Amino acid sequence: MIISIKDPQSFKQKTLQWASRFDVFSCLDSNSFADPYSKFDVMIAAGVKAVLTSNVGTAFEQLQQFRKDHPNWVTGFFGYDLKNEIENLSSSNLDRLDFPDLYFFVPQYVIITRGNEIEIIADDPQHVFDAIEKQQPVSNIQTTDINISSRFSKPEYLKAVEKIKGHINRGDIYVTNFCQEFFAENANIDPLAVFLKLNEISPNPFAALFKWKDNYIICASPERFLAKRGNKLISQPIKGTAKRGRDSAEDELIKQQLRNHAKELQENVMIVDLVRNDLTRSARQGTVKTGELFGIYSFEQVHQMISTITCELMEWITAVQAIKNTFPMGSMTGAPKISSMDLMERYERSKRGVYSGAIGYFGPDDDFDFNVVIRTVLYNQKEKYLSFQTGSAITYHADAEKEYEECMLKAQAILQALGQSISSARSAH
Repeated sequence: MIISIKDPQSFKQKTLQWASRFDVFSCLDSNSFADPYSKFDVMIAAGVKAVLTSNVGTAFEQLQQFRKDHPNWVTGFFGYDLKNEIENLSSSNLDRLDFPDLYFFVPQYVIITRGNEIEIIADDPQHVFDAIEKQQPVSNIQTTDINISSRFSKPEYLKAVEKIKGHINRGDIYVTNFCQEFFAENANIDPLAVFLKLNEISPNPFAALFKWKDNYIICASPERFLAKRGNKLISQPIKGTAKRGRDSAEDELIKQQLRNHAKELQENVMIVDLVRNDLTRSARQGTVKTGELFGIYSFEQVHQMISTITCELMEWITAVQAIKNTFPMGSMTGAPKISSMDLMERYERSKRGVYSGAIGYFGPDDDFDFNVVIRTVLYNQKEKYLSFQTGSAITYHADAEKEYEECMLKAQAILQALGQSISSARSAH
């Protein structure tokens, strides 16, 4: 059923309120960014017809069968630590969140927004529409009483970066993504209110809110990991970050500096090469192309350098296999990929879990679209444990002090959505 509405923003909020009563729901929100590859503005999926929960072992194999059994709409997430299933790697760092490594579900209800049109896929779509329309708007509950701590003090972080640069000098790796966790214990938040606030402060094209029982993913990601459109794969890694200016003139100057910054260009091109290499495992020979290199895109909080790599998919490579062939995404690993992932397990102090993973969907036409889980709050409501991580690329030219500042810049919108300040997170340890 397709219905025209006057106010898609209000309808989205009502649909989220309606969906939040389910044990499982997913919201994928493009925040109306113009994108040649997106198929909708918002997709909200709720209720469970069938579910796949899996940990490292045979997760991709199980997902392949799950897709075969359920070829319609399926939505879910991949955790970063599925790397251990793909490569000979392990993860033994602290994990207080307790998310599965892979989770997908076939929804009972799918509500898709395109402009002013709403498509409802359900057994009784009119009943669903009426139930959503009856929702009364609720005022956002203010988040209080959260004490953010960090796994690294600033001196410890700076020291770790210098040690990682030592590995680069020795030729162990060329570039890596080093991440640190910020966390709060005894945290009481309203996940929907935090998502709406974060989406308001930092509206990004791959935002997501995912509820799995008592666990929530509250995501404001600007980055696409991988999409499939017909026989075409599209990857858009982000490498290169700069703050927003105080006015348009300063903004233009900062963008120009980012465009000409040797370290940012270096890290971007290294990851583009890595993604190109990953895509060759799924591509028809000679079809891997870099459509755009070093594109500068502006978001509410930051400017980002984004490149676009595409290829034509070989006929016998399935959608699930194409994802496995490129997972985890190069922008969150480094190069060489396996060495970088192995090394970061030694220097990072928290298991990444869903962070650095991907959230998205498979469609009835076997197309898919998955983001990179960054700029994201992970929340275990039962344990009252809240976590978010930030990372930056460490290269030969990296300045440890500037990398630390970049991590804090990336944390800014999340802290603001949680009612916290940068200074409180800096001082906590």
